[in-house]
Amino acid sequence: MTALPLARSVIQTAALVACLAGTLCVGPGCDQDVGPATIRIGVAAPLTGSSGVLGEQIRMGAGLAMIQRNGQGGIDGRRIELVLGDDGADPDQAAVVANRLAGDDTILAVIGHYNSACSLAGKPVYRDAGVLQFSPGSTNVDVCRGSDWTFRNLYSDDFVARTVAQYILGSLGLSRVGVMYDDDAYGAGLKTAFVDEAGRVGLNVVGVEAYSRQAALDFSGAVDALHALGPEIIFIPGLYNEAALIAKETRSRGLATPFIGGDGVLSEALFDVGGEAVEGMMIMTPFIVHPEVGGVEVEEFAQRFFEAYGRPADTWAALAYDAANQVLDAIDQVGADRIRIRDRFAQTTSPETAFRGITGATYFDENGDCLKPAFVAVVRDGQFVPAEWQISTP
Repeated sequence: MTALPLARSVIQTAALVACLAGTLCVGPGCDQDVGPATIRIGVAAPLTGSSGVLGEQIRMGAGLAMIQRNGQGGIDGRRIELVLGDDGADPDQAAVVANRLAGDDTILAVIGHYNSACSLAGKPVYRDAGVLQFSPGSTNVDVCRGSDWTFRNLYSDDFVARTVAQYILGSLGLSRVGVMYDDDAYGAGLKTAFVDEAGRVGLNVVGVEAYSRQAALDFSGAVDALHALGPEIIFIPGLYNEAALIAKETRSRGLATPFIGGDGVLSEALFDVGGEAVEGMMIMTPFIVHPEVGGVEVEEFAQRFFEAYGRPADTWAALAYDAANQVLDAIDQVGADRIRIRDRFAQTTSPETAFRGITGATYFDENGDCLKPAFVAVVRDGQFVPAEWQISTP
C-alpha cells in the first residue's frame, strides 16, 4: 500500500472527526467549491434503514483512508473528498444515486454499492457514463459480469457456497443442512450456489425456506417447518438483522441447532438484535480482526479505526478502506482520468501486480472478480473470534 500510516499519537478522535466533516460531501452539488485542488470519489452505500449500520462501516472505512491520505498531503497536493450517496439498500434508489454520482464528471470513481441488487442496478449507469464502480460488499455472481467498468475486492457467491458446503461437511462433520435465505439478489444467488454445491459434495439439504427482508417479522412458521425436517445445522444467506431474528425464534423453542451465515451476517449490530441467541453463530468472512488471523497491520488498522470513530471495524470497513486506498493509488499512478483509472484496474490481473492491503492481495480476473481468503468467525461473548476450525483457501 502506498498510503502511509499516521502515527497513533496524532490520530485523536476529535481531530479525525473534524477532518472527516470537512471533506465529506453529502448532497447534490454539495454547495462546495470544487476545483483542480480537489479529488472527488463517490461512496454509494445504505446509510439509512435496517442496513445503515453496514453502510456506515463502508463510509467510515473509506473515510479513514481519505483522512490518512490527506494527512500526507493528498495526491500531488490535491485534497481528497468523498461524495456520499445513500441508496437505502433499495435498487431503485441505487439507480438514482448512480445517476447522480456518474453524471458528475468531477467524481473520478465510485466505491459501492454494498447490496448486490444495488450494484446490479447501478452497473449499467456507471458503464454508460464511463466511471469505475468498485464494490466492497456485493457478492452475487453477476455483479461484475457484462461490464468492463465494475470490479469488486471480495469473493463471489459461488466461492462462498463452495467454502460453506465443504466446511459443514468436512470440518464440522455434519450431513443434514437446512437453508433460510433472503429472497433478493444476494440471498437467492448464494442459496442457489450453495444448494448446487451441496449436491455435488454429498451434503443433504433437507429443506429451504425463503423470506423477504421488507416483510420478515414473524419467522415462527419457517422455523417450525424447517426443524420438522431434522437439520443438523442451518445456513442463512442473508443479512445480520434477519439472521438474529431467526436465531431468537429458534432459541425461544429450546432448539440448539447451530447456525452458519454468509458474510452478510457479519455486523456489530448482530449482537444488539440477537443477544444471547446468536452466541455460537458461525459466519464466513473475508476479514476478521484478530491477532491470530490478520497480523500486525490488521491490528493497527483496527486501533486507528477505533480511535477515529469510537467503534470497532468490521469486514465492510476493512474492505472499503482497501477499496479507497486502491482507487487513490490508481489516481496517484495514472492521474485524475476516469478511463486511465479503469484501465489501471483492468491491468491488475496477477499476484505480481496486485494491490496489497489489510484484506490481502487484490487482483482481478477477466470479469473484474477477485478471489480472497475466507475465514470462519464465531460469536463468543458478544465478539467475533476465529472459529476453532478454519479451512484452507487461496
